[in-house]
Amino acid sequence: MKLRTLLTAAAAAMMLTATSASAQQLSIATGGTGGVYYPYGGGLAELITKYVDGTSAVAEVTGASVENMGLVSRGDSDIAIGLADTVYAGYTGTGKFEGRKLDNVRALASIYPNAVQLVTLADSGINSLADLKGKRVSVGAPGSGTEVSAQTLLAANGITYDDIEEQRLNFNETADAIRDGDIDAGFWSVGPPTSSILNLATTRNIKLIALTDDEILKALDAEPTFAPYALRKGIYEGVTAPVNTVSTPNVLFVSDEMDEELAYQITKTLFEKVDELIAIHPAANDTTVDFALGSTPIPMHPGALRYYEETGFPIPEKLRP
Repeated sequence: MKLRTLLTAAAAAMMLTATSASAQQLSIATGGTGGVYYPYGGGLAELITKYVDGTSAVAEVTGASVENMGLVSRGDSDIAIGLADTVYAGYTGTGKFEGRKLDNVRALASIYPNAVQLVTLADSGINSLADLKGKRVSVGAPGSGTEVSAQTLLAANGITYDDIEEQRLNFNETADAIRDGDIDAGFWSVGPPTSSILNLATTRNIKLIALTDDEILKALDAEPTFAPYALRKGIYEGVTAPVNTVSTPNVLFVSDEMDEELAYQITKTLFEKVDELIAIHPAANDTTVDFALGSTPIPMHPGALRYYEETGFPIPEKLRP
């Protein structure tokens, strides 16, 4: 009997070990460490690990939106964040995704808006979008939503890469290059405030270039997912007045093959534990059910829809698969 008891206990221990070892590990594709995607994704990973039973998650550094679409579509990442214009283009097979439609992705939520922020040094002589002509300009990392937004904004206002010396740098590289005088200006499309601009503003006198009403209207005509946005006074050191620009929602998305219950639990955790995300980054102040339902450009995962139905908010038909 003692031997049988020992064997039974050993078997139970092996089963417990196997169950623990089989806990699902999720990869969250984010962006560079100088933006908001990485800390936001890291915070979400903590929430999933803490509150979604049998699941752990980790945030991965990536080239951001364009790359993230491919990672989730191929199954190389489980969850990702991407700009709405990029996510919509990938889902519909348009723009940079012409001929390679990635319609196997589904949204969990739109989580906060990215503001296009055009930064230069205070004494650069650049005071408008038109002043970028002939200048060295970072348009964002290769495969990033920043480059998609920057290129769309420029083209809508009659400026092409032929008019500038474009550099494809990530957020930290862009800040360093502006600081060192290696480039004249740089684009960020990121939830404000962002650490790389905050750090740059402590070492150099910077300014943010405002868009005119006409430039904003042209951008909205070119990209329906753009929306007007005002960067608040004092958001960075040296910014002494509101700065008009455009913004794009950020979408949290997964594969359509994700288990419905898992998608439901992640969505539920996102909104019900959002205070913990806000403590990590203030961009999460915009992570609300109302914002998600009003600004998501592609259909939702059925698990996410189940959570939204429980909230009682009206769900636009375009969000149903």
